[in-house]
Amino acid sequence: MKAVILAAGEGQRLQPLTSTRPKHMITLTGKPILQFCLDAVKTSGISDVIVITNYMGDKIKAYFGDGSSQGLKISYVEQKEILGTGNAVLSVESLIDDPFVLIYGDLLFTQDTIKQVVDLYVKEKPEAVMAAVSVDKPENYGLLELVDGKKLGRIIEKPKLGELSSNLVNAGIYVFSKDIFKKLYDVKESLRGEWELTDALTMLASDGKVVLIEELGRDAWFDIGRPWDLLDANIWALKHFEHQVLGTVEEGAHVVGSVHVAKSARVRSGAYIEGPVFIDEEADVGPNCFIRSGTSLGKKTRVGNAVEIKNSILMDGTHVGHLSYVGDSVIGERCNFGAGTITANLRFDDGTIKMTIKDKVMDTGRRKFGVVLGDNVKTGIKASFMPGVKVGANACVGANFMVTHDLPDNSIAMLKQQETVKVREN
Repeated sequence: MKAVILAAGEGQRLQPLTSTRPKHMITLTGKPILQFCLDAVKTSGISDVIVITNYMGDKIKAYFGDGSSQGLKISYVEQKEILGTGNAVLSVESLIDDPFVLIYGDLLFTQDTIKQVVDLYVKEKPEAVMAAVSVDKPENYGLLELVDGKKLGRIIEKPKLGELSSNLVNAGIYVFSKDIFKKLYDVKESLRGEWELTDALTMLASDGKVVLIEELGRDAWFDIGRPWDLLDANIWALKHFEHQVLGTVEEGAHVVGSVHVAKSARVRSGAYIEGPVFIDEEADVGPNCFIRSGTSLGKKTRVGNAVEIKNSILMDGTHVGHLSYVGDSVIGERCNFGAGTITANLRFDDGTIKMTIKDKVMDTGRRKFGVVLGDNVKTGIKASFMPGVKVGANACVGANFMVTHDLPDNSIAMLKQQETVKVREN
């Protein structure tokens, strides 16, 4: 049995992070999102993997290669145009034996999840098995209507509130026989100009074919759709990580709770770290800083004197040198903060934070949420950011500048200062 992983999409809602990487290569607790998927594939006993790529597929290929370092055999197929999940699956038809596993590569799930779905297929031998999970807001997903409590009736994509008959949604993990390809050829173009895999599943069920549902536990699965989801995904990843203190922790540093310190990382005297926290290789933390729970520090990050980091993700190579605060934020790679840089994460009126996603203002639902910075952002001393703003890759924010709205990639934001210099009279 082979595994096919869909990893072609860009992840536009996760801009500016995805302007320099595909969504699947955003890292949590030291590894890309796609790595969580591949780990679960390996645990299920499958070693032959096909990854379908498109947007920045070279970055995926460069990182994972032929899969030998993962104990897998990985090959790649490019989806020429992003025309939906059904179109993506058809691109591998000639490479597939019967049956196969299909997985959305931008999800997080526990390592035994794929095995759970495969085991049901092997036991019952239906036309297909699809994983499902109960969520709080099913209107954002493909809602499942069941027959006899365990068979698929139909899938309603992003249903209206009046159409909600349950909160069980498509979890993006399937096992198919090769007959799925026949149905995919019958799928019609959707309103958004795509050919949807879920339409083929509904057609199978309508034809009386058995599509079984395997329900996953809520904690076994996590979807990342918007930037603020990354903070909860990071907590999920921290919760499922085996923490160890392997690196140097100097006398006078305090490590409390579940904290991972990588072998080449250093925690200097006076640092106070309150888990769960992940500190990756060659990170340098302290002296005299506060790393609060829910934080992940990437490779070669630097957190200096009198800095506080709370419930945030700092990606590889980012430096927060001294006298700064980062709260409930996602900071891209190789950013550099001038002294006294502040990310605000709470509104004066204590309301939920709003953020602009694809030109639409959305409510994050979070009382506390800071900023999202792309890669290579630099700030001058005492730069500050209002809650919910995004700053594009390679942007520069000048000294004393307050960022109150989103800044695009490669932008420069600076204050114009009027100066009066006089010679003092004696």
